[in-house]
Amino acid sequence: MAVSACVALVACACGPDKAKEDDAGAKPSQSSASTRAAEPTATPSASARTEKPSAEPTGDQPAPRTKEGAIKRYELYLHALGREDINTVCDVAGPAAKKAQDQGLGPCTSTYTAVFRMISPAQKNALKTATVDPRRVVVRTPDKVDMPVAAVRSSATFSESDLGSYTLEYLKNDWYITD
Repeated sequence: MAVSACVALVACACGPDKAKEDDAGAKPSQSSASTRAAEPTATPSASARTEKPSAEPTGDQPAPRTKEGAIKRYELYLHALGREDINTVCDVAGPAAKKAQDQGLGPCTSTYTAVFRMISPAQKNALKTATVDPRRVVVRTPDKVDMPVAAVRSSATFSESDLGSYTLEYLKNDWYITD
């Protein structure tokens, strides 16, 4: 239950533009956490690879403004959450995380570091390969899609109190968690 609350609150704290500012301010603690959690060189390069796809669509190649595009972006977020990839998590959850920060929670990078500690190893592992059942996704408007927790398919079961449900909106040529 605490994880869901933190994830929901964190998801409200750093916007797509704010995530870049937070990254600069959080590099020292992020580096030490990354060094402790993942010493193999494969992990940093994997994080680097996941950052680029999430950043590229906001430039010259817009992400598809479709239900499938929203699902792909949300799956990117779930996988990043499981890998503790703070840069990707804060990019995708940026607008919602900014709202939480404005309500006093702190920057996305520091808040999600706490969230990572609340997710069990089994849940993190399950999130790394989680998928979304498109039949359970609700398209409210062409620019707004709801991702209920029931749509998440993984080897672990997640509830509203574990993971929660999210709304993604199409902003700046990509999908972002806004609520």
